[in-house]
Amino acid sequence: MDGVTVTRLAELVAGGGVAVLSGAGLSTESGIPDYRGPTGRARRAEPMTYQRFTGSAQARQRYWARSHVGWRQIGQARPNAGHRAVAELERRGLLAGIVTQNVDGLHQAAGARRVIELHGGLDRVVCLSCRERTPRAELERRLRAANPGWEAAGARINPDGDAVLTDAQVAGFQVVDCAACGGMLKPDVVFFGENVPRPRVDECFALVAGASLLLVLGSSLTVRSGLRFVTKAASLGIPIAIVNQGETGGDADASLTLDAPLGPTLTELTARLPVPAQ
Repeated sequence: MDGVTVTRLAELVAGGGVAVLSGAGLSTESGIPDYRGPTGRARRAEPMTYQRFTGSAQARQRYWARSHVGWRQIGQARPNAGHRAVAELERRGLLAGIVTQNVDGLHQAAGARRVIELHGGLDRVVCLSCRERTPRAELERRLRAANPGWEAAGARINPDGDAVLTDAQVAGFQVVDCAACGGMLKPDVVFFGENVPRPRVDECFALVAGASLLLVLGSSLTVRSGLRFVTKAASLGIPIAIVNQGETGGDADASLTLDAPLGPTLTELTARLPVPAQ
C-alpha cells in the first residue's frame, strides 16, 4: 500500500462533503465476484437482459433457478472492512452520501444510512403487473415450497447473484408468480437493457454536484452507468479520488488514484483521520 497516497487521500476526505461512488470491487472481499476486476477477468459473464427475461418463460425459469441457488451466497454475505470503513466515514460526518452500483445491500448492513442504490437491490422482488414489492426472503420461501427436493450446486456465482447451472439442473424448476395478482416477478434490480429510473439518476447527479470530493471505490468505470458521475464531477471542477484494483475509465479525470485492495486501504484511511469529539 502506498502510504504517501493514503495520506493525501486522508487530507482530501478530512474536509468532508464527500460523495462516494462504489462498485463491485468493494464487495469482492465479502465473497461476491466482480465483472472486470481481479476476480472477473478469468470469467465470461453473461448477465440476463430485461428483454430476454420478460420475453421468454424459459429464460425466467433459468434465471430464477440460478438466482435461487446464488442467493444462498449473496444473502449470507457480510460487510467487509471496506464497507465498515465507509460506514465509519459517514458516522464521523464526512460523507454527503453514497451512490452504489452494487445490489448486495452490504453498505446498509455495515451501518451506512445515506445510500442510493443506483441499480436496485437483490433483497427485494417487484411484480411487473401490480408493482408490489415484497422481500426476497418471502420469494425464497415460496420457491422452496414449489420445488421440494430440488437441489443444484452451482460451480460459481456471478456478480449479479446467480449460479452457473447446466440445462439438466434447470429442467423442472418451477417459477412462482406474484401472490397478489399472478403477474411476473422480477428482482428489484436494473437489468442490462433496462433504464435506471430518471428520478434516481437525478438524485445521484445532485449528490455529486453538491459534493466537495467524489471518492470512487472499487469501480472500473468502464460503462456509462458509473462513469457519467465522474464526468459530471470533472465538468464542475470537483476533485476526484479513485481507489480500485486496476486501471479505470476515470483515471484521466482523477486528482488521485490508488491501485490497492479496498478493505486494508479504507481501514488505513479511517485510521489516519481524526476521530470527532463525542
